[in-house]
Amino acid sequence: MKALTSLFLIAVCLSISFVQAQSSLEKIRIERHKSIPMRDGIKLYGDVYLPVAPGKYPTLVTRTPYGVQRDGMHTSPMRYAQNGYAVVVIDARGRYESEGEWEPFRDEAKDGYDIIEWAAVQSFSNGKIGTYGGSYGGHNQWRTMGENPPHLVACFPSLASTNIFANWLTMGGAFRLSFNYGWGVVRMPDRIMLPQYWHTESYAPEELKYENILKHLPLGTGDLQSAGYSVSHYRDWLSHETYDAYWKAISDEENFSKMNVPVYTLGGWFDIFLTGTINGYVGMKNKAATENARKGTRMIIGPWGHGASRSFGDIDFTQDAMISQFETELQYFDFHLKGIQNGMDKEDPVRIFYMGTNRWRSEKDWPIPGTQYQPLYLDGGTKANSLTGDGKLSFNKPSTIAQNNYRYNPEDPVMTLGGNNCCGTPTLAGPKDQRPIEQRSDVLVYTTEVLQKPITVAGNIKMKLYAATDGPDTDWMIKLNDVLPDGTSYPISEGILRARFREGLDKIKLLKPGEVYEYEIEMTATANVFKAGHRIRVDITSSNFPQFDRNLNTGEPLATATKIRVANQTVFHGGNRPSAILLPLVAPLD
Repeated sequence: MKALTSLFLIAVCLSISFVQAQSSLEKIRIERHKSIPMRDGIKLYGDVYLPVAPGKYPTLVTRTPYGVQRDGMHTSPMRYAQNGYAVVVIDARGRYESEGEWEPFRDEAKDGYDIIEWAAVQSFSNGKIGTYGGSYGGHNQWRTMGENPPHLVACFPSLASTNIFANWLTMGGAFRLSFNYGWGVVRMPDRIMLPQYWHTESYAPEELKYENILKHLPLGTGDLQSAGYSVSHYRDWLSHETYDAYWKAISDEENFSKMNVPVYTLGGWFDIFLTGTINGYVGMKNKAATENARKGTRMIIGPWGHGASRSFGDIDFTQDAMISQFETELQYFDFHLKGIQNGMDKEDPVRIFYMGTNRWRSEKDWPIPGTQYQPLYLDGGTKANSLTGDGKLSFNKPSTIAQNNYRYNPEDPVMTLGGNNCCGTPTLAGPKDQRPIEQRSDVLVYTTEVLQKPITVAGNIKMKLYAATDGPDTDWMIKLNDVLPDGTSYPISEGILRARFREGLDKIKLLKPGEVYEYEIEMTATANVFKAGHRIRVDITSSNFPQFDRNLNTGEPLATATKIRVANQTVFHGGNRPSAILLPLVAPLD
């Protein structure tokens, strides 16, 4: 890696450089600081990586707000160039060397179109363009696809959102506070890539420690606590707290039917953008504008967070969990841009990793054909509070109605421990043992008996919850856990619903205090084998801070709310209020 980095630093000092990454690999050349004109006169800048031999090559484009000279950004372009591709790596508008004003999400569609059409007519290109990149680099591919650039052939967006409001900014209407603040304020707009970790150091003053900054009210002035000035895009996010025209204008899920090229989506079961990975595949498979796009769309999901790894959270998923994303992308682009018959079209379109047994399996589609949806009912007595309570789960519907009560105090929220989070936020992500928070009386814990045979689940998880609160709004936070024989309790799916959004993210409808509502809570998808000897568990509470902002239980606007009230919560189960989690059962692994 040091050798690669040194070579890159030499290359970027020259307008046109010739480098050799390793003696055993092909030489490449780099054209540095290329000017790319946008339709409004703004110029973006990037580097072009090329095979050393002159010629016209299939061309790949990737665009980043994190800097084309960021450590690691050159690795894939070098390897692609060594495999016969031209690669254009560009700073997004308003970032680093590129001109213009940086406003996240807003210019990526038209800029993407202009970049692709510029690249297609350059002397190094044969006119066939593909795109790749992860996270924000995946988002801007989705935005570009909606514009239908004529020379775009195939895309590989990884770890990316497809609806900035519904599966980036919020989950179930609850604001992803630690991520949005860390990415939107601490890293943006002037101090991009400044880590948040310093806020957690022992020497940091109490008022600058991250968890205290995130407790600032109102949220709408929280940017002043870290950035020291008003961050306009962050304030816009908070003020547009429903899925309104502001968000619909940049939602890719509104545009699947316009997109006409195949897509390969890649994600992780614990990634913050997992829902975007799945929605992208399903949306393109069912709605894309052409048969080629529908048939050519693929998806792979591993046991990862915001990037492939062997271990995540507390679990080592073994070496089998690792794949080469580069090799997967290369096979995909070789098929679509070079016409190499490498079997890509013969493979099943979905490949997923089953946790529990740590095995991959190819599937015909998503949802997996033949899935049986099995309700697992909340059961037990009236004291399900904490691990010491009497909460149970049963595959048989309880005939007798019962209720469990707890108090949710926003001043003492349940702290984030694992789950679908990412990116330098001061919270843990992935499968972390939940027992520390399952000790709390404001966490309801429901557990099955020990399983006598394995149960294989793969698909979207949903919770049907009958519940009441004594105020106009609150949150319902759900976790589905795999409990090992030694008692460790690992989350494999989570979901949250801000009650005011129970009828849709595009409308706010406050509650009638004390009224019982039937809530449907969408949770993250998963693939897991609950082994014999394990137990299945559902945890229910009303907070997960600082991954999500604290619901103050008042129903006041997100940006301006300051008043805090304690909520008295009631969860019902059995009888005519059969709260249950819906498990997608699939065929056992061979």
